[in-house]
Amino acid sequence: MAALWSEDLQRVVEEQNPWRRIGQVPRPLAPPVERPLARHLWQRLLTDELHRYQLILGPRRVGKTTVLYQTVARLLDNGVDSSQIWWLRLDHPVLLREDLGDLVRLAVHSSGATRDRPVYLMLDELVYAESWDVWLKTFFDEQWPVQIAATSSATAALHRGRLESGVGRWEEQYLTPYSFTEFLDLVISTNSTVWEALAGETLADAIRLAPTDADLFEGFADVRRRLLMSGGFPELLRFAAAQSDDQYENSEADLLLYSQQVLRPDAVERALYKDIPQSFGVDNPMMLERLLYVLADRVAGLLSSTNISSDLGLAVPTIERYMSYLEHAFLIFTLPNYSGTESATQRRGRKLYFINGAVRNAALQRGLSALDDPHEMGLLLENLVAGSLRTLATHAGVRLHHWREGRKEVDLIYDDPRAPLAFEVASSPDHGRAGLEAFVDRYSQFRGSSYLIAPDAPMISAPSSDLGIGSLPLDAFLIAVGAQAHRAMMNRLGARD
Repeated sequence: MAALWSEDLQRVVEEQNPWRRIGQVPRPLAPPVERPLARHLWQRLLTDELHRYQLILGPRRVGKTTVLYQTVARLLDNGVDSSQIWWLRLDHPVLLREDLGDLVRLAVHSSGATRDRPVYLMLDELVYAESWDVWLKTFFDEQWPVQIAATSSATAALHRGRLESGVGRWEEQYLTPYSFTEFLDLVISTNSTVWEALAGETLADAIRLAPTDADLFEGFADVRRRLLMSGGFPELLRFAAAQSDDQYENSEADLLLYSQQVLRPDAVERALYKDIPQSFGVDNPMMLERLLYVLADRVAGLLSSTNISSDLGLAVPTIERYMSYLEHAFLIFTLPNYSGTESATQRRGRKLYFINGAVRNAALQRGLSALDDPHEMGLLLENLVAGSLRTLATHAGVRLHHWREGRKEVDLIYDDPRAPLAFEVASSPDHGRAGLEAFVDRYSQFRGSSYLIAPDAPMISAPSSDLGIGSLPLDAFLIAVGAQAHRAMMNRLGARD
């Protein structure tokens, strides 16, 4: 066992737990504006009778650490003594030298923890601790007097070989970039309960409840463009909100360049050169960066590992493995081709998206081209829709696909067994519907539940249209998806606003 109370270790623990000295979390660490996860995670820690641990997963810079600090503040406000709350940032150089079991023994012993009065461990960057999954299994199975909330910027928590450790012992909570509805609340102070009231049992319900008053959407297009430029990352959204009164000339250009400047070194390079090598043992992260650059130029397109292999001079199995690492690190995601049968779905081509368009811009260092290039803006728009729908699918446990047969294609298939939906994303409401028509002819269950989505599309109900294909204004769709995603997350947490 390490010399647990070495001078260095004691100093680091004191530095990382300022509430021991001042009785509260410093405001810069836990700002008053809370995302929904922060408003409810503390209750999960206090009330879950099974004492399951909570793992917060999501991209870098999305606010996971802030949520954890806000959780500490909530626990303190609700009567938990400061000595019972231990923050350990496990990628700190001093803590990297320590065994996680020894650190937790120290916390239990020093706080006098018991089963009825546990120590609350906030483990930031959990996967940097060696054998973290084995230790979490040990803490849970041996009933150590601990309750744990942890963060990770890579889905190593879901990696093969670690699934068995987590079953019944911890829950994964996903923190994604801000939704359109969250950003509306931040920028123009809309009443979030208005959007939350639009949620239903399914996304199809939320679409039926979507607002139809065109006056409501006035000014939303500008907000949406700022969301496109910033990617939904809190720091960038605050910058975007400060630009909303047009006090800065070229504010949109400033935001686009600033987002690339911020996201490139952290959300992109740190994931490639630190998170992935640490989690998966990659010894050539520069090749990961080259692969990501190639993928960024093919966003919203079909993947061909063979072609990429030829371009980069890597074997196809290596390309596939590296792409799985990029997905685990919340940089990209892929959608399988819908076929109606699981075996066919797994064999057919995948479609590529980035976690959001701002990360893609940062990977490419695209500069200001998105502002002047309609094609670039169209890709960002489709990526925004796909990313928003994927957030909902992740919270709701619904599979997301695309569909293509020959030259006919549909961008997104939301395969909810209760009410499946199909969506084609376009820049104009005049976009052709041939792909949707072919799809509903092939899969009749989607007739009356398929939509064209475009910024200025009219609100046309799919069930009442002649072909069973409706249309939705982009902002109405994003509001419906955001409201439904919020409801799905609350259901995962067992909470209600």
